[in-house]
Amino acid sequence: MMEMDGKPKSHYEQFHDILNRFSVEDLHEKNETAQLSFLRQGITFTVYSDKTGTERTMPFDFIPVIIPPDQWEQIEKGMKQRVKALNLFLEDIYNDQQILKDGLIPRELIEDNPYYYKEQATGLKIPNDNHIFLAGIDLIRDHNGEYRVLEDNLRNPSGMSYVFQNRFVMRRVFPEFFNSHQICTLEHQLSNLHEALCSHAPENSEDKHHPIAVLLTPGSYNAAYYDHVFLAQQMGIELVEGRDLVVKDDCVYMKTIRGLHRVDIIYRRIDDDFLDPKAFNPESVLGVPGLLEAYRKGNVAITNGIGNGVADDKAIYAYVPDMIRYYLDEEPLIKNVETYFLRDKEAREHVLENLEELVVKNVGSSGGYDMLIGPHATKAEIELFREKIIQDPAQYIAQPTIKLSRAPAFQKERFYPCHVDLRVFVMGGKELKVLPGGLSRVALKEGSLVVNSSQGGGGKDTWVLKQGSDDSC
Repeated sequence: MMEMDGKPKSHYEQFHDILNRFSVEDLHEKNETAQLSFLRQGITFTVYSDKTGTERTMPFDFIPVIIPPDQWEQIEKGMKQRVKALNLFLEDIYNDQQILKDGLIPRELIEDNPYYYKEQATGLKIPNDNHIFLAGIDLIRDHNGEYRVLEDNLRNPSGMSYVFQNRFVMRRVFPEFFNSHQICTLEHQLSNLHEALCSHAPENSEDKHHPIAVLLTPGSYNAAYYDHVFLAQQMGIELVEGRDLVVKDDCVYMKTIRGLHRVDIIYRRIDDDFLDPKAFNPESVLGVPGLLEAYRKGNVAITNGIGNGVADDKAIYAYVPDMIRYYLDEEPLIKNVETYFLRDKEAREHVLENLEELVVKNVGSSGGYDMLIGPHATKAEIELFREKIIQDPAQYIAQPTIKLSRAPAFQKERFYPCHVDLRVFVMGGKELKVLPGGLSRVALKEGSLVVNSSQGGGGKDTWVLKQGSDDSC
């Protein structure tokens, strides 16, 4: 927000001027009103490991992240480029596997990947050849102010509902800020999401122009249940659980009080393993028996695609820049963070000698779990990860500790700097569209680098400023 000389950056000047008109007491009162608004609306998420209570409201910080139009243009192009390449990779890996034959990616990284569903996903006919209906790409800014990709989420990325609720609460509690800024609107984005979903109508749909779509949730105990409810409501589609669906004659039907209704598209928020007990985990009670066969026969579409996890694994992440060059013959517009593969002996030895300076991640974990942040870790934690790496080096990667950009936060009547990242949502239909802004996540614990809500992080509104009279967003 501020330059080194203490002046606000040019795109924060108006916001800074308005902010200075409030007293600390005014800001505290408004901040409390905002937090209560989240509580009253039941905007929550679930923390499975919390012994004191599993459901919480997402902490909100009212100081937005503001992105000028030239920066956003670069992010938007970079996100489309990345998702396009990842989609081509998924189509390739479940069909010809040309990228493996050409030796760009080690074959064992795919075949040993627990999220590679060769038997279930090979040869499936995907509407529009589009495996990725909704991607959540996590970005950070390094010490030079350059955006870099930290993580790809191509299975069930959550958090889109908070983007809209953050904006709603912000407009209601701080209307003064919106009168003085030209901000890209979110008004049409859920229509774009619905349009993208409906573009996945299967080839045997009874009405391809008006397909029936549903959102399949594991239920109210899922961490992202609020997200599921919000998206289903806003897109005007039914929210269903596995017990609400049945497969007859390889077609999927929804049970209603008026009988069975044919379903064309399932936006599933259930992991692959639990989707269909006949094809995956036979003990699953969350899914729908026979779903995969209905999908294979072109009677229903399932988004995001089955087996997408093979492309957003933390080990595969390091190869995405090469995928962009391979499939698109382009240079990546947004770079990765440098990554060490610990199955490589030389890299492993380097990492083991420098654990106190590096970040180590389990390739199969998310949400900030099973992760070591060397500069903030105790000797015991470092030694624990040293043992983990030695025992199973292929399960871990390491990255330099990026000096994440910081933004001011206001909590408990004071301002202080916090680390932030940005989850950008890319919607894949007949064309790719990027939701302007996305979810800014903030590590509200001072000094922490972990922004995940399950680890004490919160959210901020994200403003993309318009360029002059630009009406494209």
